[in-house]
Amino acid sequence: MRILAYLDPGSGSVLLQALLGGIAAAAVAGKLWWGRILTILRIRKPETDSEPDREGSPDEPAQRRAS
Repeated sequence: MRILAYLDPGSGSVLLQALLGGIAAAAVAGKLWWGRILTILRIRKPETDSEPDREGSPDEPAQRRAS
C-alpha cells in the first residue's frame, strides 16, 4: 500500500507560523500567570487602579468634562 501525499511550499510556512504563534501565546499566558502567582504569594504588591485625572480622557465628551 502506497500513500501519496503532496505538501505545497505554503504548507511549511503555515506550520511554522502556527508553531511560533503557539510559543508566543504560551509565553504571554505564562507571564500573566506568573504575575498572579507572585501577587498571591505576596511577593509583588497588587496593582491598584488610579483615579482618572480631572481633565478626563480624550474620548470623553466635552459636555461631561465641563460639569
